[in-house]
Amino acid sequence: MVIQLPARNTYLHRLSPTPLVPIQLDAETPVIWAKLEFLNPSGSTKDRIARYILEKAWREGRIDVNTMVVEASSGSTSIAMALACAQLGVRFTAVMPEGVSNERVLMIRAYGGAIRFTPKELGIMGALAETEVLAQQPDTFLPRQFSNADNPRAHQMGTAREILDQIPGGSVDAVVSGVGTGGTIVGLFDGLRDGGCALTPFLARPVNSSGPLDAECCSFSGRIPGVVECVSEIFYEDRLPGLQTIEVQDVDAIATSRRLMARGFPVGPSSGLNLEAAFEAARRLGPGARVVTVFPDRMERYFTTELFAPFTAAAK
Repeated sequence: MVIQLPARNTYLHRLSPTPLVPIQLDAETPVIWAKLEFLNPSGSTKDRIARYILEKAWREGRIDVNTMVVEASSGSTSIAMALACAQLGVRFTAVMPEGVSNERVLMIRAYGGAIRFTPKELGIMGALAETEVLAQQPDTFLPRQFSNADNPRAHQMGTAREILDQIPGGSVDAVVSGVGTGGTIVGLFDGLRDGGCALTPFLARPVNSSGPLDAECCSFSGRIPGVVECVSEIFYEDRLPGLQTIEVQDVDAIATSRRLMARGFPVGPSSGLNLEAAFEAARRLGPGARVVTVFPDRMERYFTTELFAPFTAAAK
């Protein structure tokens, strides 16, 4: 049975592709092609997976106005799910570790979503465990972004095809991204390869500038929100043939994000991470390489974080 989406007050299906633009911060850096995913409705690339997963579930009759959608996320996915659920008229609960920025909480609540906090020390694993408890309640749907194949498929069928239409020559030599769920880099790699590109995937790994982290099974820096390790069932190195890893100091990622902001790009820390890694990928591949990355989210959700510390101090 196929159920049609609501006919009124919806706009997600009318959205235009996000721009793909060339970025060169100074004469010493290569030109990088950046997909401006912060221009999605809720301000992040996670709008793509929220729309794809929830609209598909709606059409297949797996969710309706009586459903409670429950997702574990520290930020952008919860915001995107809250917006998409508001569009569909479906209830939503975000399960988030304590300590996330207040801006994210306010956005979710503004879209009508509820929030359940889990202990900060348990991280995203604690939030994931809580969603499985909530899943036992009637009329509950879990998108399960860390394991759902529709996560990368949203980028394979959507984002990658947009890039192939937008980039000069219709071909890409490399794709660069940090990894949270891994849906972006896996989906882009698959979609660009489907389009005939012989490309190299690059993982952007944020490194803690102050030394090794104590957290077991996690070597990524926690100063770059949304980039996590050892959680995803979508991303693993054998999934991406030829994968190369580029380590970026977290302080450099944050500094580059501020440089982008100063040039009118309203981005968060992961955009600086991706761009720094993309610069290195372009250097490795040589002159003329067409390297694509994404600017995943908008700066508004980081007003009370380290990213905005210099501006906050100047305002006092």
